[in-house]
Amino acid sequence: MSLIDLPLVKLTNPDPSFPALFLLHLSNGTENRFTKQFTSEVMQALDFVERKLDSLSSEEAARGGALVTTSTGKFYSNGLAIEAAIKEGDTFYIPYHQMLARLLTFRIPTVAAINGHAFAGGCMFALAHDYRVMRADRGWIAMNEVDIGLPLIPGMAAIVKAKITQANYLRNCLLTGHRFKASDAVAGGFVDRAVAQDDLLDAAMKYAVALAPKANGLSQKIHLIKAEMYRDAVVLLLTGGTTPGAFLAKL
Repeated sequence: MSLIDLPLVKLTNPDPSFPALFLLHLSNGTENRFTKQFTSEVMQALDFVERKLDSLSSEEAARGGALVTTSTGKFYSNGLAIEAAIKEGDTFYIPYHQMLARLLTFRIPTVAAINGHAFAGGCMFALAHDYRVMRADRGWIAMNEVDIGLPLIPGMAAIVKAKITQANYLRNCLLTGHRFKASDAVAGGFVDRAVAQDDLLDAAMKYAVALAPKANGLSQKIHLIKAEMYRDAVVLLLTGGTTPGAFLAKL
């Protein structure tokens, strides 16, 4: 059942018998590069989810809820619209950071169904979810800023460090821009499962349905647990500024 249909995103309820189960489909062209409009529409979809959760009966809320995001084609997301990001500076980055922080601390479980490549800002968007299921036969997940000549803004670095916790994988991700296929990302602990393309959405939905009861009552408990779990990343995303290495002036 369609809930909202915006130019760049579509939010549906794939199971009318479970009104707190949501699917957010990304559709910003073939690459899903984040622009200010794309970021705004994702936030509008999250706003809708929050309002819907608040409107449910106590019986419906007792089942909990979950959100899955996905896309179609070659890319889950190819990152930021980098020319616009460089030109617009804080007016571009700050809303994007706010979106990452909101998704990172969302009050119901979130699952990224990674249908294709997830690069740079698209990788960070995927990492902001609680769980990740990735297509096994095609697609890489990578932070390629080192290859395109861009440093990492504090909040962006923090979210990667929060989710890629094995030191050698983090080093290869950030310092070499290594492109991880699904099986390698599973081995590194930052993708939960690699599946065939035809099974991707079904597998992600099974994760979502299994995890949904953890948000029973649809209170703020999950939101607050995540906020403390990822406190350093959230603080840097919201208040860390957009100047990489600003602290180095004190050396």
